[in-house]
Amino acid sequence: MPAPRDVLTPDALGVVQAVADHGSFAAAARELGLVPSAVTYRIRQLEDALDVLLFDRSSRQARLTAAGNELLCAGQQLLQDIDAMANRVKRVATGWEAEFTIAVDSALSCSTVMELAEGFYALQPTTRLRIREEALAGTLEALTSGRADLALGVVVEPGTTPGVQSHELGDLLFVYCVAPHHPLAKAEQPIPDEVLVKHRAVAVSDSTQQRGQAITMSLLSGQDVFTVGTMRAKLDAQLRGLGGGFLPEPLVRPYLESGRLVQRDVQRASRRTVRLAYAWRSAGNLGPGRALQWWLAQLESATTRSALMERHRSA
Repeated sequence: MPAPRDVLTPDALGVVQAVADHGSFAAAARELGLVPSAVTYRIRQLEDALDVLLFDRSSRQARLTAAGNELLCAGQQLLQDIDAMANRVKRVATGWEAEFTIAVDSALSCSTVMELAEGFYALQPTTRLRIREEALAGTLEALTSGRADLALGVVVEPGTTPGVQSHELGDLLFVYCVAPHHPLAKAEQPIPDEVLVKHRAVAVSDSTQQRGQAITMSLLSGQDVFTVGTMRAKLDAQLRGLGGGFLPEPLVRPYLESGRLVQRDVQRASRRTVRLAYAWRSAGNLGPGRALQWWLAQLESATTRSALMERHRSA
């Protein structure tokens, strides 16, 4: 009988995952390019080595047993550990991270991030670059959870998050705007809460994956809310008159100047300023990789930091 360590391979875990996803040995075989008997044999090998049943075969659909589900959960961690080990080995050999992920708050300038990415690729690094758009608490959470290596546009006080270093990015001004054909465009100013609450607000959904950690900003109790995924989508919704809300002033500046949006004074606060930072996880014994070093070097420039908040391209 094979020992567990002889059969618990990434390929074997992939077979288990395929059967679980499709609920059928035959369907899993088609996806993997194998004959059904080969899939059955691989699952039997695992079950014999572990002395457990991984799938309940009493119905027409193959369903994971509790033991099978635990194997897949633990297997995902094993695969992540293998990837992390490979990344560390590559770091030692080349100095470049195998993959470098940047979480960017949707309030920042996407075009500036792309310009920085262009400069990064000009170095011809061996690092695979990944950009992920986040919002509100989700930007920092992507970093602290390990899903990102650098976070741009987080609300964090230096030294308050264990294992995270940060530096000020700058202050971002938000202004309350509506479309010129929206009812609030003609309302008497400053607009009180009892008037605002009667009109739909447009809000960006917090991208955090932790329940209870999401942030909501400037919403009134009982107010109808249209929730969108990004700041650009929020801008589009407000241009169409679907609701009102606060938007980054640099983003809406051309629309205010052209009259496609109008700024309104509201009683609670017509303008508000949010202090943003960029943050990265403290390096371990290997120290910061070359990708992180390069991005942090760019962010030392006040011009770059300003461009991230100010230089938006209008549609």
